Amino acid sequence: MKIIIGVSDMKMSNDLETTLITYSLGSCIGVSIYDPVVKAGGILHYMLPESSIDVVKAKNNPFMFADTGIPKLFKATYDLGAKKQRMKIIVAGGAQILDQKGFFNIGKRNHLALRKIFFKNNVIINHEEVGGNCNRTVRLDIKTGETFIKISGKGEIRV
Repeated sequence: MKIIIGVSDMKMSNDLETTLITYSLGSCIGVSIYDPVVKAGGILHYMLPESSIDVVKAKNNPFMFADTGIPKLFKATYDLGAKKQRMKIIVAGGAQILDQKGFFNIGKRNHLALRKIFFKNNVIINHEEVGGNCNRTVRLDIKTGETFIKISGKGEIRV
C-alpha cells in the first residue's frame, strides 16, 4: 500500500506492505526516519522553520513547522517501538524554487532549523539532498528500509 504524505503532513508505519512517499519538496523539507530492528518509519513534509510566526496554525497543524513537526515525527515512531540510536535519517528539499534572488531564503532557513533541532538532540543524519533549485521526491519502503530520492532532472537514487 502506498501512503502519500502531503505538504504540512506526517505519516508513519510499521506495516511491511507500506511505502511512504512525499512529492514536490521545493523549499519544504522532507525528513524520513526508519528503525531497521522494528521495521518502523515515518516521513514528515514541513513547510516553514518556526511555529512562532503563526501560533494558531501551529496548534492546528504542527506538521507545517520544523520545530513542532520534527518532535512529533520522532515521538510517533517511538510509539511503534523505534529507537533514536538505530534510526536511518534522510533529509531532502530546502531548495530555492520561487525565490531565485534569495530574498526570503525559506529553503535555507528550513534546513537550518532542522540542523539546530538535530544538533540539540544528538541526531545524526545519514544522507542529505538539500539546496539547489530543483524539486525532490522521497520514498521509504517499510519492509526493507530502503529510501529513494528522486531529483528533478536527475532521476532517482537509493540512499
